[in-house]
Amino acid sequence: MTIGMRTMTPLTEQQIRASFVNASRKEVSDAAFPTDFAQTRFEALDYFGWHDRKLARRSYIVAEVDGRPVGVVLRQADARPLTRPQCSWCSDVNLTNDVVFYSAKRAGAAGRNGDTIGTLICADFGCSATVRKLPPMAYIGFDAEAARIDRIRELQLHAEAFAREVAHTG
Repeated sequence: MTIGMRTMTPLTEQQIRASFVNASRKEVSDAAFPTDFAQTRFEALDYFGWHDRKLARRSYIVAEVDGRPVGVVLRQADARPLTRPQCSWCSDVNLTNDVVFYSAKRAGAAGRNGDTIGTLICADFGCSATVRKLPPMAYIGFDAEAARIDRIRELQLHAEAFAREVAHTG
């Protein structure tokens, strides 16, 4: 691990369920975790995201905000974009992954009144792996490792900002 880079704190299923800010108790109890959740390598993640295996178009992300986990219930858009979008979180320009639009109702009264926020994210939530790949040499003297570290930090900031915005109730 490089100095100054943080990774996600390992979480239990109970901690994740308790972290949701925009979900009812029923939604939290109904959330189906990945079958391989016990093997999750949190040290390789900047946020934890997964698809609900029982409910189509429902997914979840957990990001760290101010040192604590913040869970967000996502809903995948019904329509597919007409053009190939770029992930707003990892900004991958190679476009090897599908990118989809997810919306999340805001926490509190705003969410109960239908207020939502949306973002484009890699469909497989593979952003953490994407940003950890060394980028190609852009020019002579290009510091690929520094660019990789910047991409990791940017991903962490994007995930944190989205979770913070969903959680914001005022």
